[in-house]
Amino acid sequence: MNRFEYATVPLLTHATKQILDQWGEDGWELVTVIPGPNAEQLVAYLKRVKQ
Repeated sequence: MNRFEYATVPLLTHATKQILDQWGEDGWELVTVIPGPNAEQLVAYLKRVKQ
C-alpha cells in the first residue's frame, strides 16, 4: 500500500506553468487548485508517494 506526502504551494498567475513544471519534475502530482487569499493568487495541492 502506498503512503503519500502532501504539499500546498502558492501559485502566481504569471508563473503557474513554471511552478507546476518544477514540482512535477520533483515527483509531485497535482491534486487540485483553489483560490488563494487574494485575487492574484491560487493555491495548488500536490501529492507524491512517500519515499
